[in-house]
Order: sequence, then structure tokens, then C-alpha cells
Amino acid sequence: MSQTAIVMTPHRHRFYEDLLAIPLGSLMVSIGVVLFAKATVLTGGAAGLALLLQFAAGWNFSVLFFVINLPFYWLALRRMGLPFTLRTIAAVALISVFVWATPLWLRIESVAPLYAAIAGGVAMGLGLLALARHRTAIGGVNILALYLQERHGIRAGWVQLGIDAMIFAAALFLLPLDKVALSLVGTVVINAILAMNHKPGRYMAVS
Repeated sequence: MSQTAIVMTPHRHRFYEDLLAIPLGSLMVSIGVVLFAKATVLTGGAAGLALLLQFAAGWNFSVLFFVINLPFYWLALRRMGLPFTLRTIAAVALISVFVWATPLWLRIESVAPLYAAIAGGVAMGLGLLALARHRTAIGGVNILALYLQERHGIRAGWVQLGIDAMIFAAALFLLPLDKVALSLVGTVVINAILAMNHKPGRYMAVS
């Protein structure tokens, strides 16, 4: 008995689908960042670096996050193309605005650090998942890792892991050990959501 293979053709996102997904995903990420910042919890990547500098020097996260990403847009343009770069710029700008504006809309007096690490990780993970499925990034670290892999043959995963390790190593000198441990919990939650749901062939639509 012969079996016929079913070939699924990827569905291309419509413009309005990207237009809706980017602000929704950015809003979810910003909620996670606000919870992390309130509980003094870190994550990796550009957002983690911006949080680390905020904790260390009291600088504004939104400004830091936007500025940190500026040098990487040229790499994004070369590596991923103009549409990806424009979507990424939009997401970074929206996250910066949402994180700045959220305290005007939602006042959080206190939050349990463990809850912030888990709930913030879930919010960021779901937001990143929504953005990734619409070929949008939020940070230059991943773009840099992909560029170094393509240009110099250095594996992207190791580059990203190395940068995140340096961020957490620096956090050991600034934060209590329990906050560093909770930061690792939040980062594990984020990556678990992405690992379980963002797999090749699982989601067929493309932007």
C-alpha cells in the first residue's frame, strides 16, 4: 500500500497580520521587562544589558534599550534584509515606549521576586514567540551572533551564550545571589517557551 506524503505550503502573513502582531508581541515583552525591573531580575541579550545598566547606574531602560540596538541595524540589513530590519526597528521602538509608558497606566507597588521571574519570563517568552513567528527580533545580540557565524564561522549559539554569560557574570558583582538565581529562572522560562513552540515546521506561515 502506497502512502502519499502531504506537503504543506507555507502561508505568507498579510501586511495587517504583521501590523497587529508586532505591537502585541512588543507589549507582552514590555510587561515582562517591567516585572523584571520591579523585582530587580535580569535576562539575557540587549534587554538584559539595558536592565543591568539600569540597576547599576539608574539610567532609563527605554533609552538604553533603544540606543544599544542602534549599531546592529546595519548588520540586520545585511544579514536579514530590509523588511526584517524595519520590523525589528519598530519592535524595539515600541518596547522602549511601552516600558516607559507602562508605569503611567499600571502602578505596581510590590511584586514577589519569584512571581516576577516566572510571570515576567512567560510574558517575554510569549511576546518573543509572537515576534519570531513574524520574523522580527528585539535585540542586537542575536543579529550579531548570526552575522559572526556567517562571516567568521563562529557558531551563533555559542556567541549568544557567551554574551549572556558575561551579562550574568557582571550581575554577580551588582545583585544579590538570590536575584541572580531568579534571573536564571526567568531566562530558563523564556527559552523553554521558545524551544517548545518555535520549531522548524511547527508554524508554517512566513512574513
